[in-house]
Amino acid sequence: MSQSGGPSSGSGGGGTSGARKRFTAEQIVNKLRQAEVLIAQGQTVAQVCRQIGVTDQTYYRWRKEYGGLKTDQAKRMKELERENARPKRLVADLALDKAILTEACRGN
Repeated sequence: MSQSGGPSSGSGGGGTSGARKRFTAEQIVNKLRQAEVLIAQGQTVAQVCRQIGVTDQTYYRWRKEYGGLKTDQAKRMKELERENARPKRLVADLALDKAILTEACRGN
């Protein structure tokens, strides 16, 4: 896969700056729409990715995650993911506490 010279949300493998650009859900949906138009005009995915400033890998990941969503739907999805992150952390912390206590009880 090719690395573009522009901002990337990929793993930062071949860029010179090493900094990654984080795109909002709205920006991603807009870039995907722009990409669809360019591809419909006959450009290759590699050319489109260079134009929108992301790697091929990022484009395909975005298309898998956000493909077909409207801007407001993508924004809501991200909000729900943030809301769900806190309970997931709490459950993980409780599971760890339980494992520690269970191990401590076995020692007595």
